[in-house]
Amino acid sequence: MSSQQTRPRSASGPTRHVYDVAIIGGQLSGAIAGALLARRGHHVLYVEHDGTGAGYTNNGYLLPYAPFVMPPLKALAAFDEVLTELGLTPVVQRTLKLPTPMFQLALPEARFDVSPDQILRTKDAQRALGDGSEAFLRRWAELLTLAERSEPFFKEKPELPPEGLFGGFKQNRLMGRFPGLSQTLEKDSSHPAGALLDGLASFVTHADSPTQVGSMRPLSLALQGLHGWPGGREGLREVFLQRLGELGGDVLAHDASTVVESLSFDGARIAGVKLVKSDTIYRTSCVIGATDAGALRRLLPEKRKHHALSDVLDSATVKQLLFSVNWVVPESALPRGMGELLLLQARDELGPILVQVQPARRVPGEAAPEHERVVTAGTFVPASTREQGEDQLKAIAERLTAELDRLMPFARQKAVLTSAPYLDASGVRGSRLMPHPLLSFDQPSFLGITGLPSRAPAKHLFLASREVLPGLGFEGEVLAGLRAARLVQETIKKADPLKKV
Repeated sequence: MSSQQTRPRSASGPTRHVYDVAIIGGQLSGAIAGALLARRGHHVLYVEHDGTGAGYTNNGYLLPYAPFVMPPLKALAAFDEVLTELGLTPVVQRTLKLPTPMFQLALPEARFDVSPDQILRTKDAQRALGDGSEAFLRRWAELLTLAERSEPFFKEKPELPPEGLFGGFKQNRLMGRFPGLSQTLEKDSSHPAGALLDGLASFVTHADSPTQVGSMRPLSLALQGLHGWPGGREGLREVFLQRLGELGGDVLAHDASTVVESLSFDGARIAGVKLVKSDTIYRTSCVIGATDAGALRRLLPEKRKHHALSDVLDSATVKQLLFSVNWVVPESALPRGMGELLLLQARDELGPILVQVQPARRVPGEAAPEHERVVTAGTFVPASTREQGEDQLKAIAERLTAELDRLMPFARQKAVLTSAPYLDASGVRGSRLMPHPLLSFDQPSFLGITGLPSRAPAKHLFLASREVLPGLGFEGEVLAGLRAARLVQETIKKADPLKKV
């Protein structure tokens, strides 16, 4: 599916002065919540705010911010529920792609295919690793069982994150039925291939140090089948925004003026939003924050007055961020046998590098080149890197480039474009250049998967972002969107203050 096909219907501005819910931010959870609420008959205002868009543009190309992979649909009951309600199952099933091979592990001394098929996986590992294959295959089997061990707990549809003392007690009682969930999983050091496989966890979760069974669940699900989506996470989000627009929601996206200037409060209750370049306060029964906590905090008009909310938003800390480079190359420049997805062990102190190959995309209105590919390589670096200046960012880009040179000899000489989002994405706002942060939180984490509360400490404000269930990765984003939509419905049903206006 091309980016033009999935581009949402964007309104030139709000078409109403009063909405049931306003969604602020461009994260996937917010798009899911908005589409669900529109499907259920609510008036929805969606303001992208952080400027994510469908990717970033450079020299006429539409490029991804980072590599993006997700587990198979069969492993995500919550996502299947969302797609069924929105009528998007056929679209997603047609577009989701399982690469062949599923992915490759690239060590300095060996590169081999990793298949979801046990026989093929065993054969390739033994060929490439020799005696070391036993440790790698044992680690694979151990990681694969984590999803099975956690699935009975998730089938109970627990309220995550739990609310208050009562909610915590309830979840602890439920967790008591599945004692293995709280166990800590030690990292593998028996063989470089197993250690590299562990490194894949960072690319499928938002938890800084996933060690518990709960927070390692995303890796276990991913090993059942790492799927890709054209245009990455932003491309998938566009599908939900398209559906939101079709269902009558106002989608304010892809425009520098579609930014929220501040949140409006009526006492302790959130009452509306004010956009830049507008004197109008758009009143709303509820607001969903679908952007990073730091960007949302900046919208508070009086931080001292709303100190409880401010303190919660300040409790999220970005420890690492995913730094990426993109190469646009002719398909013929790719080495023979190179897969569409590789996990690469760097030869310097860089951590694991995820490399993804996708068809090149041009900006809207221009034909996509048939025989060009975008090679996106990403690795995690300390969050402080952003504050160390452009020279430091260029140095990291050069180190990633050196690793790609080793992986794809002579490809750079044939590259049509080389680009790095942190250096070449212009007009960046808010959280835009944190496509995949790894987070830690001041408060204790439930099973290593929870973060900010869904119900924020401000009446009628709910959070639906990757910071709510960071330890569950993609699945957590889906669950956060589902829960935010339900909380909005419950709030409006109990008491809709706008009916009194």
